[in-house]
Amino acid sequence: MYLGLDVGTSSVKAVLMDEKQRILADASAPLNVLRPQMGWSEQNPESWWKATNLAVAAVQKKRPKAMAAVKSIGLSGQMHGAVLLDKDRKVLRPAILWNDGRSAAECAELEKACPKLRAITGNIAMPGFTAPKLLWVKKHEPRVFGATDMVLLPKDYVRLRMSGDCASDMSDSAGTLWLDTAKRRWSPEVLAATGLGERNMPKLFEGTEVTGKLSRAIAKRWGIAGEPVIAGGGGDNAAAACGIGAVAPGDAFVSLGTSGVLFVSNAKFSPNTKSAVHAFCHAVPDTWHQMGVILSAAAGLEWLAGVLEEDSAKLAKRPSAKLTGPSPVTFLPYLSGERTPHNDAAARGTFVGLSHETDRAALAQAVMEGVAFAFKDSFNALAAAGTDVTRLMAVGGGSRSDLWLKIIATVLGVPINVPVKGDFGAAFGAARLAMIAETKAPWNAILQKPQFAQTFKPEAKAVAAYARRYESYKKLYPAIKEVTQ
Repeated sequence: MYLGLDVGTSSVKAVLMDEKQRILADASAPLNVLRPQMGWSEQNPESWWKATNLAVAAVQKKRPKAMAAVKSIGLSGQMHGAVLLDKDRKVLRPAILWNDGRSAAECAELEKACPKLRAITGNIAMPGFTAPKLLWVKKHEPRVFGATDMVLLPKDYVRLRMSGDCASDMSDSAGTLWLDTAKRRWSPEVLAATGLGERNMPKLFEGTEVTGKLSRAIAKRWGIAGEPVIAGGGGDNAAAACGIGAVAPGDAFVSLGTSGVLFVSNAKFSPNTKSAVHAFCHAVPDTWHQMGVILSAAAGLEWLAGVLEEDSAKLAKRPSAKLTGPSPVTFLPYLSGERTPHNDAAARGTFVGLSHETDRAALAQAVMEGVAFAFKDSFNALAAAGTDVTRLMAVGGGSRSDLWLKIIATVLGVPINVPVKGDFGAAFGAARLAMIAETKAPWNAILQKPQFAQTFKPEAKAVAAYARRYESYKKLYPAIKEVTQ
């Protein structure tokens, strides 16, 4: 048996998988985000640990015998979060999360201090990454920075509580902006630019490698009979790629979660910093990936549902299922700033084209289309990096909306495959990585693609109308920026 844990932003999820890769049980426990100031986003690491225990306990209650036989555990989690620990491995302050925008000034300082940063890391310094957050702490909370002995990512803090080990995998670590991404090792040069060294970083492993063992005390608490090993695991998107089998060069998927991701697996390190494409290590050896990232995807629809005091699933069904063309309203989905292609933490969302006739259906469709257009920006940025995406798979909560997938397929001009009913997300990918770590089986034999239940193709009659709207959409950001920043 294998256990996968995904330390997300809104919840921690646990998945119990057997030797035939069948999910026997799953459970989740909710998390809250702290927003002490506008543009800030934090969580208390202790909340991850409490939620992990709640999720595991729920799985154990459902399948106690299977849980007792767990041989290996894999970890996945939200990327970029800064967990600062002292010499006794005590948390010094709430973790600063991936969607926190406070360190924009520090990004410029970091690039100036380390001119080779983009070449080494394959990425632009952005507020979402971990390294600029440490410069912010150094400047604004010098006592905390001075006491910082170890910096961990969210899932790796949970690993520390599980095993006592300070360890991380390549894919998650690439999102810190401290990794020499091509060489898959910490960069002394970039670390020095933030006043840190390799002594402050966890030991690096591939996602398929064993990092340690679950402590006996925790194994007993979780109802596990033996001493299961812990796999390196992966950042949430790399783990989701393992869950859906997107590991061979050219494999691609679109993720409609809280944020949105256009993910492509690569055989080599392939950066494109000019368009703010992310170039990271994959969770499997000798493999990399590119990502176009938008900060508000399903979060945009959740926001609108909250404003309208309506369930988001119900709101998503208000527009007509028959796709004939764009909504009369256009939406910029930059509620938390944006990464690809603008790299602008201060960017904000807006509706354009409101009228007396605008109703909930028009607003909901506009939000879906705004996210699709943002994906088109990422799609074009990947193309500029020499990556040809001809087909996508879909994951994430938003992929349950047929209309949304129709819109995205039409805007991007490529078919989108939807897996058969099942969970192929990050927690499942983490369980698969756990299986590889324990069995030593070839990773490409374990990480197979699922069967597909449905394929959404571009709606031919709507392609031209969406192409025209996208051209108008591209003009909005520079126009709005001039009057709002």
